[in-house]
Amino acid sequence: MTTSLEIRSGRYHDSVRLMQASRALLEVSGIQDALVAMATDLNLELLAGMGFDLESACGAGPDDLLVAIRAADPADVEVAHRCLDEVLSLRPEAPARWALGPSARTIESATRRIEANVALVSVPGPHAFVEAMAALRAGLHVMVFSDNVPIEQEVTLKREAARRNLLVMGPDCGTTIVSGVGLGFANVVLPGPIGITGASGTGIQQLCCLLDAADVGVRHALGTGSRDLSVEVGAASTMSALAALDAEPSVEVILVVSKPPAPTVAARVREAAAACATPVVMALLGESGSTLEEAAAEATRLLERTAPSPLSWPTPIGRKPRPGVLRGLFSGGTLMDEAAVIAAADPDVPEHRLVDLGADEYTQGRPHPMIDYRLRLEQLHEAADDPTTAVILLDVVLGHGAHPDPASELAPAIRETADRGAAVVVSLCGTRHDPQDRDSQASMLQRAGASVWLSNAAAARHAVALAKGHES
Repeated sequence: MTTSLEIRSGRYHDSVRLMQASRALLEVSGIQDALVAMATDLNLELLAGMGFDLESACGAGPDDLLVAIRAADPADVEVAHRCLDEVLSLRPEAPARWALGPSARTIESATRRIEANVALVSVPGPHAFVEAMAALRAGLHVMVFSDNVPIEQEVTLKREAARRNLLVMGPDCGTTIVSGVGLGFANVVLPGPIGITGASGTGIQQLCCLLDAADVGVRHALGTGSRDLSVEVGAASTMSALAALDAEPSVEVILVVSKPPAPTVAARVREAAAACATPVVMALLGESGSTLEEAAAEATRLLERTAPSPLSWPTPIGRKPRPGVLRGLFSGGTLMDEAAVIAAADPDVPEHRLVDLGADEYTQGRPHPMIDYRLRLEQLHEAADDPTTAVILLDVVLGHGAHPDPASELAPAIRETADRGAAVVVSLCGTRHDPQDRDSQASMLQRAGASVWLSNAAAARHAVALAKGHES
């Protein structure tokens, strides 16, 4: 067994690139564990928990890069380092008009050199405020992908944005689509007359996928950050996004989506929506009992189109389902919240235990579960080993930024789970245009023994029925 811990001083990379790098190393033959991350206190603690000796990391700080590798032999470590150098050196091809020589070192200098009106900030949470404020002062709207930003800093950013008639999307904004261009985790959708704003990344993605399946396109989908509808933030970005979408001539219907909001804040958003000239469909989970599927269908009807039933790839149950505990292993918090609302509404469900593995406490220092399935697979095996588990409900999110082939990793574990007597239900969040090939992913998961549903609500209802010992 060989371990290697290298510190690369002053080598900052954004969190998405580091997630991809960690994932790439784990795919190298002979590599048993790997972490590529900035040397924050939390990541150093995580490294210690993984069994690495931190003596060589003494003096490393948040601006230094950690590269920790555990492998079968030294040759595998060398291969992994070469792989890492390749991944970190990759740069997307920029349009010719951006090829203006050396890269800009600050947001202000970049703004002077290119025509842009949106800045994407993806730095460690403690540094995000400074960069986002610099972008606002440069006259840019800002998408803050970073999480773990103090809420008082979020409030300050959004007040400054309102003063400048700009929009702050985030912090913790995982998904945004601007004029059809996806930022962060985003599905490939048809262009069309829908505008979405939401304090929910996977909620936006689910609506986009349901609308796309109904041949209804999306013009803009403006994430606002998961805390925007809290009492402290007061829906500051939601109000701004709602007004912007209402003023956009190409938007014919607006959807507002959120995890369960603060009631007083939700009331203000509803009041603002009622004052819009554009029809607004509200999808505030936990308020009215309506689902994201129903919200997408309502938006479709407002366009005077017919909303078809979302696609599904059900797997026949070979034996009568055993009643028991419903376990949910999610990468999307809103998808988990929607499933929890549905399960809680049925008093006959023996027990449900749902977890959002994309929450901050699970993603600090490790790749997001939309990218890295290791933690999900560990918990899937654990749930399958529990004889009280009747059904396991998973979400699989496709699109840009997500795992390139999730079914290849999940299929073997799903087969093992089915062999142990537990049913598996998959909520598949994807479009036919996504790079992973949605229908191929669905077929692979179905052949492994899972029932697959494009609607998260339908998947949750099916899982609830199985947990009660019913077939549907």
